[in-house]
Amino acid sequence: MTEPLLSVRGLTKDFQVGTVFSRRRVRAVNDVSFDLPAGRITALVGESGSGKSTIARCLARLEQPTAGEVLLDGEDVLRTERRRASRAYRRKVQMVFQDPFGSLNPVHRIEHFHTRALVLHGHSATPEALRELMTTVGLTEDMLQSYPHELSGGQRQRVSIARALAVEPSLILADEPTSMLDVSVRVGVLNLMRRLRDERNIAMLYITHDLGSARYLADTTMVMFAGELVEGGDALAVMDAPAPVSYTQL
Repeated sequence: MTEPLLSVRGLTKDFQVGTVFSRRRVRAVNDVSFDLPAGRITALVGESGSGKSTIARCLARLEQPTAGEVLLDGEDVLRTERRRASRAYRRKVQMVFQDPFGSLNPVHRIEHFHTRALVLHGHSATPEALRELMTTVGLTEDMLQSYPHELSGGQRQRVSIARALAVEPSLILADEPTSMLDVSVRVGVLNLMRRLRDERNIAMLYITHDLGSARYLADTTMVMFAGELVEGGDALAVMDAPAPVSYTQL
């Protein structure tokens, strides 16, 4: 059996909430384990507050887990990179956020984001490299000179995907990447993600509350409920024959 690209073991995340005088601990993610195979799209679905986005932020190293292991190529990065992710980790694992405008600094042109990503990870930001990034995600070269506010929501999300592709990642964490887009452009972004899987063998963790898009896009689906992983398997099987108590039945 092929080794998974990334494995999560016993991932737990607690948050402290309340005032200085009355604080309590809330467990957002409780003892979650799963594998992400190379070249496959895995959907993580659940209602708002189920913990699915917290998992993505932990894997992106934007949040520090309370407990657990994150194994990349068999190595626990939470142990070897305790405080922050290494550049080597970020080369392999990239994140695409829900809000394409909020993740792009409005004072910079699109060319800036791609150039910075390429240079930071040791690539040359040649005109050819920049053009290839844009054409890969279905955008034209002239948009490199645009500012984020001059593009549509769908175009901005494609820019975010292109920025992630600049470092040639093995895994993309896509946190609700279509939820803020018009229905008319969502399918185009989902088809782009499919094509990147097929043509570049990129694995993806697709975070969503939209069961329809998970069914359309994913190879496998996992279901979160109240911070726990309650169901998982082949995407169509999970949707067509859900567990007795399941978010997919709602």
